[in-house]
Amino acid sequence: MTLDLRRLGHFVAVAEAGSFTAAATTLHITQQALSQSVQLLEKELGAELFTRSGRRITPTAAGAQLLIEGRVLLAAADTVANRVSRTAEDSPEVFVVGHTPALSSAEVYTRLEPAIDSFTHLSVTCRQMYPGELLREILDGTVHLGLRRGIAPTAELSSATIGYDRVRVAVPREHRLADATVIDIRELAGEQIALWAPPGASYYSDFLMGACRRAGFEPDFVVSRVQGSATVAAPLTTGAPAFVTTQAGPAMGGRVRVIELEPDLLVGVQALWQRHTRSAFRDSVLAAR
Repeated sequence: MTLDLRRLGHFVAVAEAGSFTAAATTLHITQQALSQSVQLLEKELGAELFTRSGRRITPTAAGAQLLIEGRVLLAAADTVANRVSRTAEDSPEVFVVGHTPALSSAEVYTRLEPAIDSFTHLSVTCRQMYPGELLREILDGTVHLGLRRGIAPTAELSSATIGYDRVRVAVPREHRLADATVIDIRELAGEQIALWAPPGASYYSDFLMGACRRAGFEPDFVVSRVQGSATVAAPLTTGAPAFVTTQAGPAMGGRVRVIELEPDLLVGVQALWQRHTRSAFRDSVLAAR
């Protein structure tokens, strides 16, 4: 079976618009031509893709599955076409790595360093972005590899766990726990915990809140009003303890102390990339885990 990418694009446009009329306007083709294209795709696949009720259409179960897979396939095809064009034009390749604020630029570089040393001809750009933006830009091919804290499955992207980091606690120098050598997580009961995104909006925040609940208390939290800075800086703007992966000791010019946490808590680093694509540099990053 050969899947026609043009017809697949027509189907995705109709499914996203919820209307043949609206999709035809967006695609700059007639509604009749669009309807015929989708009908031919249904014939190719041997599956009804839409349930039609008057002017209203909704994807069938098969259509919903095709919408998920079709977006991925179209994005991959676009990525392949762009890479071939750059190769034909002898344009220098730039590999873009996106990462969430929970990973510092130094931590990202450490994960990438073995691959960077192996691919000396390749330019690498690292960009910090919020989780939702990261997923969108991986899917559309703008970002070639994404890194985030927390391990969670995703239907549209490929993923792998590439390592774990030890979680510690950062507190302002004047905090009651600042002189401790080790902090039991239960000592944080009653404290506000500094986060970079509210629970439900970040897998990392959910992971940290879950660790507190397993320790026997319901955590209070405050979201840092300064976004994009080093995570260890959060205690300065919130006055609250923050979970960090920074090494223990003084930080931020001595205004923050990072203290070991017990019991041991490890958080994973998840790599995400566009399905149906290949990259030797990415394979090297994954192999280094």
